[in-house]
Amino acid sequence: MASGTDALQRLYPYMNRRRFIQMCSATALVSNTTSSLFAEKTPAPLHILILGGTGFTGPYQVRYALSRGHKVTTFNRGKSHPGELPNEVEQLIGDRNGQLDALNGRQWDVVIDNPTTLPVWVRDAAQILKGNVDRYVFTSTISVYPDSKTGPDENAPLQSYDGADPYKETLESMKANGFKLYGPLKALSEREAEKWFPGKTLIIRPGLIVGPRDESDRFTYWPVRIDHGGEMLVPGNPEDPVQFIDARDLAEWTIRMVENRETGIYNATGPTKPFGIGPMLDGIKNALKSDANFTWVSEEFLTEQKVQPWSDMPVWAGKDDAVARTNIDRALSNGLTFRPLEVTARDTLAWFKSLPQDRQSHPKAGLSSQREAEVLAAWKKQKL
Repeated sequence: MASGTDALQRLYPYMNRRRFIQMCSATALVSNTTSSLFAEKTPAPLHILILGGTGFTGPYQVRYALSRGHKVTTFNRGKSHPGELPNEVEQLIGDRNGQLDALNGRQWDVVIDNPTTLPVWVRDAAQILKGNVDRYVFTSTISVYPDSKTGPDENAPLQSYDGADPYKETLESMKANGFKLYGPLKALSEREAEKWFPGKTLIIRPGLIVGPRDESDRFTYWPVRIDHGGEMLVPGNPEDPVQFIDARDLAEWTIRMVENRETGIYNATGPTKPFGIGPMLDGIKNALKSDANFTWVSEEFLTEQKVQPWSDMPVWAGKDDAVARTNIDRALSNGLTFRPLEVTARDTLAWFKSLPQDRQSHPKAGLSSQREAEVLAAWKKQKL
């Protein structure tokens, strides 16, 4: 397995929490920078087709599957991060928007569908793959759940679609609606998968996916800011709930679920037990040996200052965020594990520092240093 240094070398604008998950939760990329407890070869190699494979979690899935002796084929447009996948990977070129010929006449043990947002993408791929794959894994999102006062489990109601024709929806129409259709269309995509592969479908609903090579800077803001040190604004109360999952943990667990021939629906976020933003920030600070000094600013004051949860203050969405209390008991009972927060924090910071300086100078989430200073000054003034 490559060292962390070697792996790193290979290696949206602001919106509210739900919309941000909606836009980003299914994306993924990177090789594993830490050794895995589960990297031994498996006795029954599988031939795995990954639709996508060059995003955020896809390359993690690829490398982990290869490390366990599986054969991997990817299908994508060949435009994102070309040449980064290992030579052992068979790469098919096509497009989910009608260019699926490369899938014709082929057979795989299982397909992992990572990038799908639209029901028509599932339908069109399933029409070709039905009868040619034994199982279908659909990467969904906890955004399929409507807002509620309690953390959802897998049996909770899903968002409903109220458009004219879900099969005519496009990424452009979804964006034009401010991503309001993302959750409903993901829910319909789940049903489409189950319709074409009854009893053979595994649906995984991740929460916020974080870690090295997360181009959205969700979570990344905190290790970067804490590493900078000094007085820093932190939101709400330490016990306000947060949930997230390292992309590597999600990818590796997905492959193990495939190996175990699991089906059904699973929420996939973490950590194991309820977690507050205070312990999260303390864990990052300790991991980085930072001298950062936290100044806790109330949720009410941040609202007055128009500091937005989730975009200006990533990961956090306030004390009443039920989505950050998503029930993951089912996944935990089926082997979902998490690497330490300290590892995720250090690896994420190391990756970010490996980026070009211009990219580091333009983070995609969190407060600017100037805006942070303004809010802190206003907070201190009103406390006098």
